[in-house]
Parts: sequence; structure tokens; C-alpha cells
Amino acid sequence: MSQYKRISERVEELKIDNPRNATSGLRWVNVNNAAKAEINYLRKNYNFDLSHLRSAAASILSQRPQIFKGPKYLFLILHFPAIRNGRIFSAEVDFFIGHGFLVTAHNNELPALNKFFSISKKDPNSLSSYHIESSAILLHEILGNLINDCYRLLDENSLEIKHVEELIFSRQQKLVVENILLLRRNIINMRKIMQNHKNILKELSDMQSSLVDKTVIKKSYNKLVDDSKRLWEMLDNQNEMIEVLNNTNESLTNNQMNVIMKTLTVLCYCLPSQSFSRCLWDECRSYASS
Repeated sequence: MSQYKRISERVEELKIDNPRNATSGLRWVNVNNAAKAEINYLRKNYNFDLSHLRSAAASILSQRPQIFKGPKYLFLILHFPAIRNGRIFSAEVDFFIGHGFLVTAHNNELPALNKFFSISKKDPNSLSSYHIESSAILLHEILGNLINDCYRLLDENSLEIKHVEELIFSRQQKLVVENILLLRRNIINMRKIMQNHKNILKELSDMQSSLVDKTVIKKSYNKLVDDSKRLWEMLDNQNEMIEVLNNTNESLTNNQMNVIMKTLTVLCYCLPSQSFSRCLWDECRSYASS
């Protein structure tokens, strides 16, 4: 049985409580766009460090992932890629993890996180943490969903790479340059966002739990480490493909320019100066519009 409660417009709570378990249940508090009221709620109900609460409410993103292991809870900052108007940017999630609770604080920029919360609310039996009411297991499930969503963005990159390839061989050089620049930017941003995930996940694999054996936690988080490595390899492959397409486009553009220069050289010798000037202008204008 799960009990869902909307505490305020920006705070939702899901209590995951399996009656077959002897534990007292697990609470997942999901906070969107934390402001003063939300921070006061967390400070009143949880003994979190004030600096961590301020970080969760900050409008400016943390510049790097962080992990703080305190006596009563673990504070974690992670970034995940999100997309807006075709551009990939960094979205931050702050986690507070302790015995019997997990708090996620974010700016509502990751649809995968809210979607997973909604699914958990409707069908708690599908959660591993419903059967093992451990915040470490719930954190693993949340991170797994966020990392899996990265594959969707990589698929979109792959489709765009295919589109660029088609543009190159249809000689639409202007569009090619714009698309390659956007793809390069997106891939660079994804690499910056994902580069520290592996190290953070390795640290999380050493978490202690009174409900779950350490080997189970280690195995679960090692799988996430493998996923992060796989994502990095795919990003490397996409980056190499973009460089190949860019070189191909430059070669085709240079060849086209050489043909134009040869043509102009012939015209220079064959036409009167006035006719040549007119032809030169027409040829340059034609190339500029191609």
C-alpha cells in the first residue's frame, strides 16, 4: 500500500509501505522549484544542514556534482542532460537520503523524474523499493530512470547525425554548418554533464543500509556505473562521427570552390572585361546562395 499526499503546490510525498514488511515504510518527498516555504518545510521536518537547503533552493546551478556523507543523511548533487528547443543543457537534482526517507529537489526540468514519481504513485508494486523499503534502493531506481532517459537524447543525436549526412550529399552546405555546430554543442554539453557520474556512482556503491545487504547495493550501483560508461562510449562515437561529417563537408565545399575558381579563370581569358565582371558577380552570388 502507498499513501500519496500533496503537501503544497510544490511538494508531494509518497509513502511506500508494504504491509508484509516489518519496517515502518519509506517516504519519497518530491520538491519542485523549492522556495522559502519549501525550505522551511524541509527544515521543520528534517534535520538538514542549512547550507544544503540553500543549495536546493538556489537558482544558480552548482558547477560540479557533490556528495556529502553526514551522520544522519547523505546529500548528493547530480546533473543530468535535458533538452529545450533542440539544445541540451544541464539540469540539477539535489538528493537527501536517510533511513526511511529520500528527498528530491529540482527545477522541474527533467520530465523523466516527474514521470517516474507519477508511475510510482499509481503502481507502487512495480518498485523494487516497495519490496525492500530502503532509500538506497529507491535512489538506485531514480538514478536508473534518469540515466536511461539519456539514451533517448543520444537517439535524437543519432537521428540528427543522419539528417546532417543527407544534407551534405544533397549539397546544402549552409544548413550543414548550422546543424554540425548545434550537434557539436549538444555533444560537448552532454560530455560535460556526464563526465563525473562514474566516480559519484562508485562512491554510492559503498553505501550502508540496515535493510539491504552491502553486496546487493554494490551490485545495483555497479550496473549504473556500467551504464554511465556505455553512455560515454556512445558519446565518443557520436563525437567522432560529427568530426568525420565535418571533414567531409569541408572537402566537398573546397572542391566546389575549386571548380568555381577554375571557371572564373577560364572566363577571365575568354570574355571582355565588362562581361567578365558581370559573370564574376553572378557566379559569386550563386555560390553564396548555395
